[in-house]
Amino acid sequence: MIVENDPFWQQQLQLDLSREEDIEVVSVVSGKEEALLSLQERMLDVVLMDINLTENRLDGIEATRLIERHSKASVRVIMLTSFRESEIIVESFRQGAVNYITKSNYEDLVAAIRDAHQGKAAIHADVAHAVRTELRLSQLSPMEREVYQLKQQGLTKTQIAEKLIKSVNTIKSQLKSIKEKLL
Repeated sequence: MIVENDPFWQQQLQLDLSREEDIEVVSVVSGKEEALLSLQERMLDVVLMDINLTENRLDGIEATRLIERHSKASVRVIMLTSFRESEIIVESFRQGAVNYITKSNYEDLVAAIRDAHQGKAAIHADVAHAVRTELRLSQLSPMEREVYQLKQQGLTKTQIAEKLIKSVNTIKSQLKSIKEKLL
């Protein structure tokens, strides 16, 4: 099933995938509700999911979560989108996506569909860095993560201390701990 609100991408995906002998597009829908209804009506193996199905709402991620939770079969969702933000990538995987491909790497989609259908846990190179970074950052405590993010924004130790109402020595200690955990 293709879940995409842009008519150009709907047509392009359907046209290109119909050329593959081992892939059949059984449904093309433009929204979350249609996707869930279509999933109830037919057995699906793989869903290609856009992230923004309506105005900047990231409802493709919500649809992925609902598909993952309410699907009777093992439907695999591949995110196909133009978003490259780490937070969105990681959240897509948290909500059940098995892969995430940007539309700029559209040519890799057929292989990703085949991998997903076979149950292979391939993560596209587009998003591997974001996933690895998130795994590394998961070692940090919530306070360390906040300090890390402020440091990444370019704040000095003194500015971080002022912002978090902590001593500079505390911030230095946390930065040292962060460095040890991430190396």
